[in-house]
Amino acid sequence: MTAETILTNALLVLPDRVEAGTLLVRDGLIAELQPGPSRLPGAIDLEGDHLIPGVIDVHTDNLERQVLPRSAARWPSRSAFLAHDAQTAAAGVTTVLDALCLGDLGFDAERTETFLNGVADLDALAPTGLLKSEHFLHLRCELPAPDLLPLLERVADHPAVRMASLMDHSPGVGQYVDVERYRAMRLRGGLSADEVDRRIANLLEQRERLRGPQRRALLDRLAHRHLPLASHDDWDEEEIAGNAADGVLISEFPVSLQAARSARRHGMEIIAGAPNIVRGGSHSGNVAATDLVRAGLVDVFASDYVPPAMIEAVWRAAAQTGISLPAAVATITDAPARMLRMQDRGRLEAGRRADLVRLRPLDGIPVVRSVWREGSRIA
Repeated sequence: MTAETILTNALLVLPDRVEAGTLLVRDGLIAELQPGPSRLPGAIDLEGDHLIPGVIDVHTDNLERQVLPRSAARWPSRSAFLAHDAQTAAAGVTTVLDALCLGDLGFDAERTETFLNGVADLDALAPTGLLKSEHFLHLRCELPAPDLLPLLERVADHPAVRMASLMDHSPGVGQYVDVERYRAMRLRGGLSADEVDRRIANLLEQRERLRGPQRRALLDRLAHRHLPLASHDDWDEEEIAGNAADGVLISEFPVSLQAARSARRHGMEIIAGAPNIVRGGSHSGNVAATDLVRAGLVDVFASDYVPPAMIEAVWRAAAQTGISLPAAVATITDAPARMLRMQDRGRLEAGRRADLVRLRPLDGIPVVRSVWREGSRIA
């Protein structure tokens, strides 16, 4: 885009309504919105397409998928980061929190390399101006992992860190509350039954010994940052109450309707996975996100592992659950902006950043046609 651009003949998805109108961009910001078409020379005709704010993704593991496109084929990290960036931009995501895992529970050692490389690549690429989306960091902190605290120390003061989640992927809790199901999943990885059983026993002992002290140490170390803090895969009322008491006020991917209701009772905001909506249910057997939406228990959708799922989930949620399109769009724009305290974006409103997505529904699937970040076309 030039310093001033007019986008007209658009369906503007505003906070409270959808309105046919025109949007003026000036110097990277939304300068003005007007109902109806513009006949000024040079106005760009959006042909009746929807125009929504740029998508804000608070949690995506997509970088991990680019680093390991196959289990035994690790991709060069810088190339993987650039591919990840291109995919987020093409999906309409203009602000993305790359969710990197801190801590190995014995089955995912390669994640530490992905974390270290991901931070280094972001540090190298961000100043170049070559990244299409704006990238920040979401620290996924594996509480019972022995290497958690040394890894945390590397990034606890990093300016790109905008969110942290407290995770526990030990067998017997959260999404792995069914230990036999967890065991079967690990057996599919090719390890012997004896080796899997040995590792499970070690993890249970390790959790008992490390989780509590490391949780307290993590909260103390990050306290000065005043970051939005999330608990991951909430499942237990007592755990939820303890998190809320410690200022962990976001419930990320609660595993059941009961857990989500408990989180809400404790004043927590709730993040659900967009792929859950697109697929028609959870890939891991947890609560269907459509049920959470119908119960008023979703504030924000995150891509989790598929960036294009976010906009599609919004359209599906509006069609399937009865919420309005503006309310659905807010779950991937305004609500995450407020969650991350980024008050300069997230709405089609004068003075906000001109992060914009043009899209056209095709048989109920919204197709992204153009994406702008701060007024510049990125996809």
